[in-house]
Amino acid sequence: MILSDTDILKALESGEVSIDPFDKKYLQPASVDLHLDKHFLVFDNQQSVIDPKKPLDDAMVPVEIDEDTPFVLHPGSFALGLIYETTGVSDSFVGRLEGKSSVGRLGVLIHVTAGFLDPGNSLKMTLELHNTANLPVLLYYKMPIAQMAFEKISSPSKNPYNKIKGAKYVGDTRPRASQMYRNF
Repeated sequence: MILSDTDILKALESGEVSIDPFDKKYLQPASVDLHLDKHFLVFDNQQSVIDPKKPLDDAMVPVEIDEDTPFVLHPGSFALGLIYETTGVSDSFVGRLEGKSSVGRLGVLIHVTAGFLDPGNSLKMTLELHNTANLPVLLYYKMPIAQMAFEKISSPSKNPYNKIKGAKYVGDTRPRASQMYRNF
């Protein structure tokens, strides 16, 4: 069951959900608005292919913006971005990251597939940004970009994400290239 605004506040007070920094003005009826951080990764155009069996760290270039310089997301392009707030859940909850409708109406998708916050994880969620519009879109540091809904799961996880040996994306504070190669 998705938590209401009342239950999100209770979960924040009990520590079962964490959002840092948290400002009550961003609390919605059944979610919390989250904002864009300043760190991005983009594919280096010198690459001829993306091979999921190989590390991609050298295939991506970091980009950083500030209050005065937006990130330009070109039509058809892809970039990894980051949520400004560190968001976490206990072993009894999950989070579901969704785009804000106002951002979607610009033609921007905020995640391709990975909008799920596993039980026990706390991190700055990675955004998989894609511009489906036919014009470039400017993305600004700390602009509202997403919303997080929280759900209580049927029972506490026996194996929360932060306890999994070798978990790939525990506690991330910067966007990280795909770690798919570790699955082979």
